[in-house]
Amino acid sequence: MTTGQIKVWDPLVRIFHWTLVTAFFIAYFTEDDLMWLHEPAGYVVLGLVVFRVVWGFVGPRYARFSDFVRGPAVVVQYLKTFFKRDAPRFIGHNPAGGMMVVILLVMLALTALTGIQADEAREGQQASNAIKVIPSAHADDDHKAGEQGEHEDEFWEEAHEVTANLTLILIILHISAVFAHMIIHGENLVRAMLIGEKEE
Repeated sequence: MTTGQIKVWDPLVRIFHWTLVTAFFIAYFTEDDLMWLHEPAGYVVLGLVVFRVVWGFVGPRYARFSDFVRGPAVVVQYLKTFFKRDAPRFIGHNPAGGMMVVILLVMLALTALTGIQADEAREGQQASNAIKVIPSAHADDDHKAGEQGEHEDEFWEEAHEVTANLTLILIILHISAVFAHMIIHGENLVRAMLIGEKEE
């Protein structure tokens, strides 16, 4: 570590961050045509979220939720000063950044979980369609079950798409805030997340 630098992001946080970015965008852009790639990427996202939640309690100082999760009033006050270009500098996440971390973790988990549910509903619908080709004494019941399965499939597919798109919007906001922070404080947050250090 060079003089005038302070260690902020530990290696696991940095690996988590860039792996999550990669996995999310692989999953987002391979949904329809490359399910063999989409599904594993989604499971990687979910696994990373679980890791980050655990690391938020047992990791080093700046990785812990206790260091950057603040109440709504503190976040609002910080944003007021931020837009006035008078926001205080934080070594770790600032209050708004901390709030974004929590929201993103929740939305990423919801995106992955709705994807799993959509996949299970789709497989159930495919099994139901296969049964339909076999004559049955309970054709009406089979038809109703098939319709119910189709509605469930559509519900989870739509929920998965909505959560994925909302997550993408949040990521765009996050990136915008990073560049705004760089302008206000002259601090390269991308570099900090790559090498783990900030200027004191």
